[in-house]
Amino acid sequence: MKRFWKEVSVDADRVVRLDDRPVRTPGRAPLALPGAALAAAVEDEWRGVAETIDPRAMPLTGLANAAIDRIAADPATFAAGLARYAQSDLLCYRADGPQELVARQAETWDPLLDWARTRYDVHFEIVTGVMHRAQPPATLARLSDAVASRDPFRLAAMSPIVTITGTLVGTLALVEGAVDAGTLWSAAMVDEDWQVERWGEDDLATQARDARRRDYDAAVRFLRLL
Repeated sequence: MKRFWKEVSVDADRVVRLDDRPVRTPGRAPLALPGAALAAAVEDEWRGVAETIDPRAMPLTGLANAAIDRIAADPATFAAGLARYAQSDLLCYRADGPQELVARQAETWDPLLDWARTRYDVHFEIVTGVMHRAQPPATLARLSDAVASRDPFRLAAMSPIVTITGTLVGTLALVEGAVDAGTLWSAAMVDEDWQVERWGEDDLATQARDARRRDYDAAVRFLRLL
C-alpha cells in the first residue's frame, strides 16, 4: 500500500489517525492502544512510513493488530495455547555432555527455575537429553494461571518471546521484572553460542538469529511500553 496521508495523530481514545481518519486493523477494528507510551510509539511507526507501507518496519503495529484481532475476542484460548510451552520448557532439558556445556546450562538456567519455584510454588522435572518428560500437573496449572492473568496486549508481546526463546518460565520472569531482556536472550542462546564457539559462525544461521533478535527486541519494547 502506498502512503496516502500527510499527518499522523493519536486521538483522546488513543486511536492512531491518518489525516484524521482512524487506522484500522486487518479485522477492521480501530487501532486503539491501551496507553499513551505505546500509542506514541505506534504513531511514530506510521509517521516513519516512506512511500510504501512495510509491515516488517512496523512491528509494534503488528503486535497491536494481533492483540486486537486475534487475542481480545478469546484471550483464554490464546493464553492456554501459550501456556502449553510449559510442558517442554527449554530450561528443563539439559545436555548430557560435554561437562562445560552442562555447567553453563545449569549456571544460566537454574536461577530462572529457582525464581519460578519460589514465585509460583512449583516443582520442575529436569531431563537429561531430549526425551519428553511430563511436568507435574500442579506446575502446569499454576503457570497456566499466570499466563491467563495477562491482558491481550501483554499476551501479544509474550507470544513471540516464548516462541523465540523456547521458555515460558523465562518469559514470565521477564514480564514480572525478575530478569532483563539481555539476560533472557543469553539464556535462550546458550546452546547456539556453544555451537558457534566450537564450530564457528554460519552466515545463514547468523542471519536467521539476527531476524529472531529483531522480533524479540520488538516484543520486549512493546511489553515495556505497556
